Amino acid sequence: MANRTSLQAPSPRSTEEDPLTGDIPAQPNQDSMPPATAAAGLAAPASALPAGLRRFNEADFGAAEEALLACCGSRRWALRLAVHRPYPTVSSLLAAASEASYDLSFTDLTEALADESSMPQPLLGMRAPGSQAAHTALQAAHAAYEARFGHVFVVSLDDCPAEEMLDQVLVSLRARLGNDPDEERSTAAEELRRIALHRLEHLVASHASAAT
Repeated sequence: MANRTSLQAPSPRSTEEDPLTGDIPAQPNQDSMPPATAAAGLAAPASALPAGLRRFNEADFGAAEEALLACCGSRRWALRLAVHRPYPTVSSLLAAASEASYDLSFTDLTEALADESSMPQPLLGMRAPGSQAAHTALQAAHAAYEARFGHVFVVSLDDCPAEEMLDQVLVSLRARLGNDPDEERSTAAEELRRIALHRLEHLVASHASAAT
């Protein structure tokens, strides 16, 4: 998952190339889609869809899966969304992603959290403006969290001003350090769901920009 310091930034997972651009589009395999999904895709001609959603719907399956894994590190989550293409609207894609997030198993969530932990990015909030003392306290809180729960701290920071980010992350970290492991898994799962939706919305929006 990715860039821990820019979860709410325009490009949450910084990549050099858009995985859905290039000469890779292929028509989705209609036989692999549930009838309701296929029918929904026929509700509007592909040319009438937003450019970003159209590119996502028509992308090669492997490219779509990899792009989805950049939004959430659960392979089952990514496969589920990729196989149910085409989506008639961005809202329907986000609703499907939210539902898939709620359906993550214990193993799926562990996989997604491990993906967050494996990303070689600065800890969340460490790039935000603040005093040296605040950054030192934040780093110590991150270390305590990882030691207690075994994965990096995740929190959605949508609409959080940059100047407030460090304090908000530190307050959230200290509060959640008091959770028991089961309670924290539930909290982390909800934060991951919100983060995945933000990344997915950006993914489609970025394709729209690239296509215009």
